[in-house]
Amino acid sequence: MQNESLNSLYRVIEDYIPKSVVKKNNKSKSWVYGYNKEYDVVVISKDGTIGDVVYISGLYIALPSSPKSLVTRDNSYWERQEYPKSLERINTIFQWNEMPREFKDTWVDYIEEEFDRRDNGYWFNNNGKPTYITGAHYMYLQWTKIDIGYPDYREANRIFFIYWEACKADKRCFGMVYLKIRRSGFSFMGSAEAVNTATMARDSRVGILSKTGSDAKKMFTDKVVPISQHLPFFFKPIQDGMDRPKTELAYRVPASKITKKNMHEIGEDEMEGLDTTIDWKNTDDNSYDGEKLLLLVHDESGKWLKPNDILNNWRVTKTCLRLGSKIIGKCMMGSTSNALNKGGSNFKKLYESSNVMKRNSNGMTKSGMYSLFIPMEWNMEGFIDRYGFPVFRTPSKEVRGVDDEMIDFGAIDYWENEVTSLKGDPDALNEFYRQFPRTESHAFRDESKASIFNLTKIYQQIDYNDSLIKEHHVTRGSFRWLNGEKDTKVVFSPDKRGRFLVSWTPEKNLQNKIIVKNGIKYPGNEHLGAFGCDSYDISGVVGGGGSNGALHGVTKFNMDNAPSNEFFLQYVARPQTAEIFFEEVLMACVFYGMPILAENNKPRILYHFKNRGYRGFSMNRPDKVYNKLSKTERELGGIPNSSEDVKQSHASAIESYIEKHVGLDMEETYRDRDEMGSMLFTRTLEDWAKFDINNRTKYDATISSGLAVMAIQKHLYQPQKKESKISINFARYRNKGIYSELIK
Repeated sequence: MQNESLNSLYRVIEDYIPKSVVKKNNKSKSWVYGYNKEYDVVVISKDGTIGDVVYISGLYIALPSSPKSLVTRDNSYWERQEYPKSLERINTIFQWNEMPREFKDTWVDYIEEEFDRRDNGYWFNNNGKPTYITGAHYMYLQWTKIDIGYPDYREANRIFFIYWEACKADKRCFGMVYLKIRRSGFSFMGSAEAVNTATMARDSRVGILSKTGSDAKKMFTDKVVPISQHLPFFFKPIQDGMDRPKTELAYRVPASKITKKNMHEIGEDEMEGLDTTIDWKNTDDNSYDGEKLLLLVHDESGKWLKPNDILNNWRVTKTCLRLGSKIIGKCMMGSTSNALNKGGSNFKKLYESSNVMKRNSNGMTKSGMYSLFIPMEWNMEGFIDRYGFPVFRTPSKEVRGVDDEMIDFGAIDYWENEVTSLKGDPDALNEFYRQFPRTESHAFRDESKASIFNLTKIYQQIDYNDSLIKEHHVTRGSFRWLNGEKDTKVVFSPDKRGRFLVSWTPEKNLQNKIIVKNGIKYPGNEHLGAFGCDSYDISGVVGGGGSNGALHGVTKFNMDNAPSNEFFLQYVARPQTAEIFFEEVLMACVFYGMPILAENNKPRILYHFKNRGYRGFSMNRPDKVYNKLSKTERELGGIPNSSEDVKQSHASAIESYIEKHVGLDMEETYRDRDEMGSMLFTRTLEDWAKFDINNRTKYDATISSGLAVMAIQKHLYQPQKKESKISINFARYRNKGIYSELIK
């Protein structure tokens, strides 16, 4: 299904920073841990040097430089070092202090090295390649006892911990939102990080939340406490209270950082105590409200059920991690997603608002966190080789796994077979997608339901789109007036922060094609296509938010050098002011030389077109002859959204488009059976899948895309000589079984 070249979660970016700069700063050891604004890179090295710059989920991350002393050899892999028996007998720093000088001299180098690895990370040879893991990852692998003993090394976890270290290092970031597969080990990794953080900090608090209070308690008692108990004495502070606490783990006397200088004596200042705690809270919107947290581990965040709301909780909890504008704590959040109506919808919003490619003027994402998704094939039990790498496809000969079992099948092949077997049970299939997603849209796949549209075709198209390298088919960008002079020519430029997604632009001779009649500008490419628009009139609403403005462009059947019957533009956004939105819509229409059909119940955008001389671009409602239009409709154009006839016609237009141009045409009515549809805008497809005709206000993309289809099919809605009400009965589908079934 998916192009395996997409399995590049982790990419080394060659020469991202000029070699001369790297060499100079490495020599002086002047690279500083944290975000480097000059090169837009997060440095996670703590020794003043950098090596590879890697790209993970929108972040450029600079790793430490590799040690020259590391001997590389094939067939070597991660192996946990056994804890020396002599040290295993020591339980506290006090027992260490009582040991003879000769004993301390023997083991001080070992202990110092463990502290260094904890702080700076660790390099090891993995099948002939120098491989870096962060200090937190090292603590997880070397010192975290889990249900199966000690964790296996997995490349997916290395990527996770590098990304997490970048989140900790970046002062613009409140933490991470990790969208995961089932049994990825996140609960243990989060618990290990809770213990690791708490045992290094003074006068701090680490908190735990989960989908229910009992789940948070179980994570605390079954994971956090045992991990703490099994730490070696030199990392383990003295606890206050019971050995196996149920509510709070309190560290009062710290584990001293043993070095050659202090190995024989412990200063009184080091015995003052950490006064650091780890605890859990019941699941509630106001959990940890008003408290200061150094770390919050947020497990199963995508499974919060009403009345609890993960969005409301995060708004409250976020304040626990900051002092004014300064971020003083981080959140490690991870989860699979429930169905959208069972908590998944709010988690999806939180995840999408954590996209590092979308930042405000302060350089922060909307949520303040950074999102990370690791596909199923990277982290599936039974498909990880002994070097920690996933076996994507069935190998030509057996591969030895990390558990020493032989692997003769690929993770993707296994997944595809499971999907095939579940085709007749949509609910089971969607649950499988959510538990073992290969794409973000799989992770947020909703339960099947009665829909006015053909969900089978919609999901076929979404899955196909996910298999594409999006940058090869869709360009994100912005429109601007040439030289900043309005009403001249419009230019389109690729822009990773642009609000437009475009799959086709016309040839130069068709761009900015305008016809002027009686001082009014008309579109010169009306024969090629049209736009539909769902606008808004008010720049802001009380408390922020408000619906998005939306614009869609679609082509007609044509003989020019342009696609036929294809959506070529999607815009779903809410800029800072309504005027920005109006101008961006106008520029798109001018650039393509195509008319626009907009709802006239929010008329400011129509006034914008008229006042600038573009009334000719604004289409009149197609279901009425000119002399039957109201005075306002004659003045501005547009179509009302309140008319039941219009609502029915609008839904029917989308339904027809889906049948002809989306997903597979199994009956070969419109195209070959194996030819996939050409609708590349997944955001719009997902909006169609959820659309409720009785509650249309939430579906901006559906409204504008439907108006675009109506605009190119206006002849279907033109009234006959005898005017009568439009009556279009659109179908409903029963989305059970292999294919969607038309309800008669």
